[in-house]
Amino acid sequence: MLDTNGTATFFNVTVMLENGEPVFSYTDVDGNPATGDVQITEAGTITYQLIDRTGQGLKFVGAAFVTPFDGIVDAVTLSADGELLQIIDLDKTIGSTKFQFVLSNSTNTLMVLSPDPEVINRPK
Repeated sequence: MLDTNGTATFFNVTVMLENGEPVFSYTDVDGNPATGDVQITEAGTITYQLIDRTGQGLKFVGAAFVTPFDGIVDAVTLSADGELLQIIDLDKTIGSTKFQFVLSNSTNTLMVLSPDPEVINRPK
C-alpha cells in the first residue's frame, strides 16, 4: 500500500485477458508493482490511468463504492476519453472505503468490474 503525504498520487491500471477473463495489475508512477490501495494523510487526488491490453476497447466509466455515503472519498472524475479516473479525497473523515472500477468495452454492452482497491484516511 502506498502511503502518501502529498497532494497527488498516480497509478497505472493495466488490464489483460487470461483465459478470457480480465486481470488487473497496478504500478506506481515509477513502474513499480503496487496494490492500488492508498493511505491518505492530507487532502489530495488519486489518479488512475487505464492501460488496456485486452484489445476490447476498455474505458473507465466510473467507480462503484461499497459504502458511498461514508464521507471517505469526496468525488470521482473521469477524463473525456475514459483513460483517466481521479478520486478526490479531502481527508476529512477517518476510516477506509473499498471500491471497484467500472469499465465499458467496445465489444458489447456489458460492464467490467475490477478487484477492489481501498482508500484509507488517516489524517495527521
